[in-house]
Amino acid sequence: MSWGLHEVTVRFGHQVALDQVSVEAVPGHVIGLVGGDGAGKTTVLRTLVGEVVPASGTVRAPDAHRIGYLPASAGSWAELSVQENVDFVGQSFGLSRTDLGERADRLLERAGLDAARNRLARQLSGGMRRKLGFCLAMLAGPDLLVLDEPSTGVDPVSRVELWRMVSEAAAAGTAVVMSTTYLDEAERCGELVVLDEGHTLVSGPPADALQAMVGTVVRVATPTHPERAWRRGREHHEWFPPGEQPVGTPVTPDLEDVVIAASLARRVEA
Repeated sequence: MSWGLHEVTVRFGHQVALDQVSVEAVPGHVIGLVGGDGAGKTTVLRTLVGEVVPASGTVRAPDAHRIGYLPASAGSWAELSVQENVDFVGQSFGLSRTDLGERADRLLERAGLDAARNRLARQLSGGMRRKLGFCLAMLAGPDLLVLDEPSTGVDPVSRVELWRMVSEAAAAGTAVVMSTTYLDEAERCGELVVLDEGHTLVSGPPADALQAMVGTVVRVATPTHPERAWRRGREHHEWFPPGEQPVGTPVTPDLEDVVIAASLARRVEA
């Protein structure tokens, strides 16, 4: 059984935060949510875990005790030790002492936190604390794992370790929905949903997203239309909509180009 949102609309007052957004989370797969600040990624995740009630549409999710959730915050309690965090979450899920011990031992060892059990969460590095939050989200063996930018702001080594744990969770049959600001992570996801101001721009496997781009991206030193250009190293990439003659050297677009071009195309259509 898959989980997710079907044509969900969310409003905060008069503001439309999500406009008929659909996300399908399939067991054993990782779905990546991509978009800039205010795109709606966190709202999708909060709706999926039941923190936000949509104005319309359908939400399919397992019972709360079968959902693992790592919010954008640390996902742990700063004044509790690693072991106390584990015990608190394990007890809240009603795990037996035996099950809790076995699962905690396995997760903390995989996360490199086994030797830090007695350290307060606030004494951990940013990467270690995010890995602790991931362990807490996985503690009950969830059917659905929801991660809000799990690797943002952590060191490169911890990013790799976090992604390894995400991949292992999916391989074990968990449906994973995660938002990310890193497009190299997004490219590893089985499915992508690219959001912009609450609207779905692109949905599908990364390869399909690359093929679905409209218009042309060129490489230029000085943009013809600065409002449609973005810096890439020492040069710029610039997007030209269909029917407009591009000025510059055409490039094979990568995922960053596709995401930006899709956002620009939506503004042109509007």
